[in-house]
Amino acid sequence: FAEEGGVMNGNELIRFVAKYQVDTDTGCWVWMASRNERGYGMFGNNGRVRRAHQVSYEHYKGQIPIGLEIDHLCSNRACVNPSHLEAVSHRENTMRGKTVTAINAAKTECPRGHELSGENLVPSVLKRGGRQCLTCSRNTARKQHAAKKQTTNRGAI
Repeated sequence: FAEEGGVMNGNELIRFVAKYQVDTDTGCWVWMASRNERGYGMFGNNGRVRRAHQVSYEHYKGQIPIGLEIDHLCSNRACVNPSHLEAVSHRENTMRGKTVTAINAAKTECPRGHELSGENLVPSVLKRGGRQCLTCSRNTARKQHAAKKQTTNRGAI
């Protein structure tokens, strides 16, 4: 486990602790050192640079289970407080966030107010993991059919 870069030795732990500040309002341990372009803290550990929250999780809680990733329960990517970190599936992490996927999954109605569940979902889209309003889809198809028919009839004159 230590060879995989999970547990910090005494010197690494001293370096790690020196790189965050505790936010007394939120309890977050805010990483003040290097961060990547997405806002995650970066920390040199056992000869390689890793995300600081993953190092923190592994040091204080144990190895990250295979197939899981670390979610910030506080939604602060710079936080390395192990009590704010949880190992979850990618889907769970995505659904907990402020992602387009999570926002769309939370919708109960289409933009026109039709229910987005059960019998009112387009089956072919549902099979691919998406949701599309069947009522709106049928209305669009009718309008397209009528427009095509009208165009065809004009050409016959």
